[in-house]
Amino acid sequence: MAQGSHQPIALLSVTDKSGLLDFARGLHKLNYRLLSTGGTAKLLLEAGLPVTEVSQHTGSPEILDGRVKTLHPKVHGGILFDRNKAAHQTQAKEFGIEAIDLVVVNLYAFEAEAQRKQLALEAAIEFIDIGGPCMLRAAAKNYLHCAPVVDPSDYERCLAELTAGGLSLSFRKTLAAKVFRGISRYDAMIASYFEKELESPEGELAASYALDLQLQQPLRYGENPHQKAAFYRSPLSATQGLQEARVLQGKELSFNNLLDCDAAAQIVADFPEYTSVTIIKHTNPCGTALGRKGESLRDVYLRALSVDPKSAFGGIVAFNEAVDGATAEELAKLFLECIVAPSFTAEAKAVLASKKNLRVLELPYLLKGQAQQKQWDVRSVLGGILLQERDQVRTESGAWKVVTEKQPSAQQLEDLVFAMRLCKHVKSNAIVYAKDLLTVAVGAGQMSRIDSATFAAEKAKEFGRNVAGSVLASDAFFPFRDTVDLASQLGIAGIIQPGGSMRDEESIAAANEHGITMVFTGIRHFKH
Repeated sequence: MAQGSHQPIALLSVTDKSGLLDFARGLHKLNYRLLSTGGTAKLLLEAGLPVTEVSQHTGSPEILDGRVKTLHPKVHGGILFDRNKAAHQTQAKEFGIEAIDLVVVNLYAFEAEAQRKQLALEAAIEFIDIGGPCMLRAAAKNYLHCAPVVDPSDYERCLAELTAGGLSLSFRKTLAAKVFRGISRYDAMIASYFEKELESPEGELAASYALDLQLQQPLRYGENPHQKAAFYRSPLSATQGLQEARVLQGKELSFNNLLDCDAAAQIVADFPEYTSVTIIKHTNPCGTALGRKGESLRDVYLRALSVDPKSAFGGIVAFNEAVDGATAEELAKLFLECIVAPSFTAEAKAVLASKKNLRVLELPYLLKGQAQQKQWDVRSVLGGILLQERDQVRTESGAWKVVTEKQPSAQQLEDLVFAMRLCKHVKSNAIVYAKDLLTVAVGAGQMSRIDSATFAAEKAKEFGRNVAGSVLASDAFFPFRDTVDLASQLGIAGIIQPGGSMRDEESIAAANEHGITMVFTGIRHFKH
């Protein structure tokens, strides 16, 4: 607060008016003179508070439909002048500039009004704030003398410190930092709005991106207890991702829970034309099933569970349709970390409520038939960030080439599509065996492709399953014919792979020798 005879001045102009009246009343009691604009001034006057309109303070009316109202030397001079400099004091007196001690401003709601409503650019620009950022930046620069208050959650502390004698230096720095961080985010949103209007060469990424990580929730720890962690959202996040999840019950979500829930959700979302259930352990599917005509959700889940019930213990289950009571009864029989679905019936909620630690999440975007949004993968490495388009290619039977003499049957066509769509979600080197819209076995993360194929077949045997008659999907081409020869020994009926190896002809010849149908998709699905 300024010293001497100066009556302190607070300039209030906010879009978010939560808590404003109580704050303004507190400032009035502390002898602050209130300056304000537009709707904020009207609100304060209606509440019986004495307010001076900024236009009255400056002697200049609002012009250009309100685009210019605070851009005036009496406003910015009052915010910016250094009270400790004699030259500044002299100039302020010469030009009739009064010191402004608090700038209480938050910005036009560009995110809520323009971005979320997806307005055309010509309409969106009306929600770009000009005066607000200018005043806040000026106050943040001159934080020693004029404190910027951009966050309503700071009102209470601000009043408490003013009542106790003045704002502390550390709080002034905190307020200034919030301003620059907030304006940076605001400008990044607007820049993105303009950039999406530009035509760029196919596949070209921008020269820079503002990640602008906003805290969604703190986490107990990271992958391990000694690692700190939190969940943040960013402008590059899909708008219907895990940040929109509704947690119905259970323990606090962990870092690993979120990774596994994301992996599970992406799998079931990749089968919008089917009822889909997947069980995830350490981001890999240990059992996935698609619904057959007339099959209940409970039965689809039980088929997925039958693939690898040992690995399912402590896993994550995802569905792309509402979980009903009968399915919930089966889920409650197994120890699970999380269940993710677009919704849960009242009966299902009642059943699962008995498992108090079980995390139950509603993710509406998982509902089958939902349109797919473009998404980005953002990953960190030492020294930087890796950014790529998320692999959202969905294998379709019309987009591949049958390269063998033997043609796939109608059932094999369905299974080949299923196996390859699932394979792209499995860590490389990835092999998926599938039959009748059910995974028979999954080989993930091995250092060689034949090892993945061998491991998965051995895993199937452990649970009395036989891969004979199933199809095999590989996320990348076969460098040698050995995987095809192994497939023949196992009784595999069909193979789907990208193709593209220098030895493709050897693999094709092997498939023809063994009477196996094989298709090339032309699209690799590595997942590191």
